[in-house]
Amino acid sequence: MSHTALSEIDVFLRHGDHPLAVRRMMDLALDSKQRELMLRAMQLSSRFRIARNANPVNPWNEDLAQESRTLLHELSKATYPAAPGDSLLMQAHGVSKTYSSGAFSMKPTSLDLYAGQILGVVGENGNGKTTLLRCLAGQLAIDSGKISFAGLPDHDFYTLKNRVAFIPQRIPRWYGRLKDNLHFSAAISGVKGEENDLMVGFMLERFGLAGFAELTWNQISSGYRTRFEIARVLLQQPRVLILDEPLANLDIHAQQTLLSDLRFLVKSAVNRMTVLLTSQQLHEVEKAADSVMLIRQGQCIYQTGKTDVRSLGFALELETPATREEIAQALTVLEAQVHFNGGFFTVVSHQHPVQEMIKQLVIAGIPISYCRDISLSTKRLF
Repeated sequence: MSHTALSEIDVFLRHGDHPLAVRRMMDLALDSKQRELMLRAMQLSSRFRIARNANPVNPWNEDLAQESRTLLHELSKATYPAAPGDSLLMQAHGVSKTYSSGAFSMKPTSLDLYAGQILGVVGENGNGKTTLLRCLAGQLAIDSGKISFAGLPDHDFYTLKNRVAFIPQRIPRWYGRLKDNLHFSAAISGVKGEENDLMVGFMLERFGLAGFAELTWNQISSGYRTRFEIARVLLQQPRVLILDEPLANLDIHAQQTLLSDLRFLVKSAVNRMTVLLTSQQLHEVEKAADSVMLIRQGQCIYQTGKTDVRSLGFALELETPATREEIAQALTVLEAQVHFNGGFFTVVSHQHPVQEMIKQLVIAGIPISYCRDISLSTKRLF
């Protein structure tokens, strides 16, 4: 992992992707378990943060460049633990749940969660996504089926809580200062003394919370409360991280940052874990997740690798000022069907891939504002 991460960081630096490079150096420093490297990575991140506040347009200066090159060199000489494989961590088989009111029932659902991977669960509101997550987190008793966790042949809610962290969409209110809550969370997980100070400081910097350390619940936005909650549970080093709508309270930039961070964090050599998340942001989830599950009316109707959505044909999502008739005319030779949902056109062909559709549209002079291949996307199933 370290060799891949070092190469990745070098590419980020050469192409000016400085925020990514700094965050990845912090991750690598954490994996090294070397206090000095962690402190130096924190210092680089802090200086970069201050520089961005002072000069948002061009914060990267020669001092930061030299410091990052030096740190990267030191990271390349460090010894890292061997990263464990992507083993099965948690498995649900035929899990179902019916509420006492009878208003909703989650049909038998099965899934596998592997270390180093992200599973995205999508679906419209009220279709059972949160119910599934709460069952897996041990917060709801299941009616039937079985949930098993690697290394825990027999487990109850309390032993499961040490391995599985659940972050709801509505973050529970906490009291006191943000950093004090992080210190407490680390302490109850057995992290004491200087190590507690180091890990809390590290998480504050890693998740962009250093400037909010002294603030209270009422003084930070809902987006930063989400960041806080992720930092808090990661101090406990869970093997499974379950997130219910983590993107809901974040702006577009923060969404991208969180999803890229999750991709990095699941691969950690120190605490390789799996992430299960739900979201309404289909495109973003599909980019970040290794596998996607679509739930409708309490039932899984699609799962990556288990359902052949391509049998429905090739599909192109399109935004254009052109009319439906003009698009259909341009694609006559491909025998494509054109649908409109009030916002985007969806063009479907059973014989010709998306690249051919785009080529024909360009040849016909159809102006394209936005296009996306959704042949394998859950979006076409909504």
